[in-house]
Amino acid sequence: MIRQAVTTDAQQICKIYNHYIANTCFTFDENSKDVEHFIKEINSGNPWLITEENSEVIGFAYTSLWKTKTAYRFTHESTIYLKPDMHRQGIGTELYKSLICRAKNHHIHSLLACIVLPHDQSIHFHEKLGFKKAAHFKRVGFKFEKWLDVGYWQLELN
Repeated sequence: MIRQAVTTDAQQICKIYNHYIANTCFTFDENSKDVEHFIKEINSGNPWLITEENSEVIGFAYTSLWKTKTAYRFTHESTIYLKPDMHRQGIGTELYKSLICRAKNHHIHSLLACIVLPHDQSIHFHEKLGFKKAAHFKRVGFKFEKWLDVGYWQLELN
């Protein structure tokens, strides 16, 4: 079931996200986040969705302002994370489609997905939903003792 995230989901969201901080380069965060961080984000007014199974959060997706200058207010960055054992089951696709719909309803004009490169699975995921590559930045992140590239994929909504 996909629904709007609420503050009581923050603990489970935090556990999923902290796994990716500790074990992957998919996020450039290097220090774990606490529940209060996610409570604040869920209450930001931006689209925040979770998908759950048997009352357990198995994934979340949200948008956040891409940049804080007001001229960028209609451009958001989109993000999705699933529990590690939930990939390749169609769960993420349905969650992201719901997020895109919610973003349109929030009058967001453009979504940007920042993808650490190389990451063929994430590129394919975003492109099947209509995102197109818009930028490639070389060696802009440093995590786990290595330099990382990122690419931006863009989806215009309105």
